Amino acid sequence: MPLTPPSDAELDIMIRARLASLGIDLNQLPAGTASDPETGSPGQASVLASLRSFMRTTVAELSAYQVPFAGAAGTADPALLSQQAAPPALYPSIETARRTA
Repeated sequence: MPLTPPSDAELDIMIRARLASLGIDLNQLPAGTASDPETGSPGQASVLASLRSFMRTTVAELSAYQVPFAGAAGTADPALLSQQAAPPALYPSIETARRTA
């Protein structure tokens, strides 16, 4: 079943929720698309339109990125790329000694 792209209303809800989790309240901006003449702040509608455009284009491109890997077949091996040999450690020499002892 193919994925259906989110509607503008669904994206607005996601954007507002994500910004709220970061402490950003879009209600502080002037309503509509007109910017505030005193501060130059963009309107809520223009900010949401810009962020919807960003979510529909850039995020999809970034999520489709795959690290190039020159293996025997010349293609990326997702299993090899997704595994990390050892998690980062504050003192790697101690961790190496512990694993090899």
